[in-house]
Amino acid sequence: MPLVRVELPAGKPAEYRTAVGEAIQQAMHAALKVPLGERFHIFTGHAPGDLLIDRIYLGIERSADAIVVQVTLNEGRDAEVKRAFYKTLADRLHERIGLRPEDLVINLVEVKRENWSFGSGEAQLA
Repeated sequence: MPLVRVELPAGKPAEYRTAVGEAIQQAMHAALKVPLGERFHIFTGHAPGDLLIDRIYLGIERSADAIVVQVTLNEGRDAEVKRAFYKTLADRLHERIGLRPEDLVINLVEVKRENWSFGSGEAQLA
């Protein structure tokens, strides 16, 4: 039940967003053990001046097609599992849409289980 936010350049077709979402869900399932059916994705397209991703941060050369994937999820996974997710997602996006691994920025935000409500004004996981 992670919450996924995808920030990408404006104008990408629906098929592109669908492929990105599928790749993310499959990578979360494979590496983070998230059930395939638990999907909460938000896609936001940005005009060129509204999506500013450093083109050479840490010596990694990014293009204008760079995207940011932020995943909010329950805390507790170790660094090895997170690294596996990063690699799996980069590989899946490259396979599905040809996204260069250099053009993928990933941010994981870990929260406690009581920080979720999935409706009805209740904390279902607390």
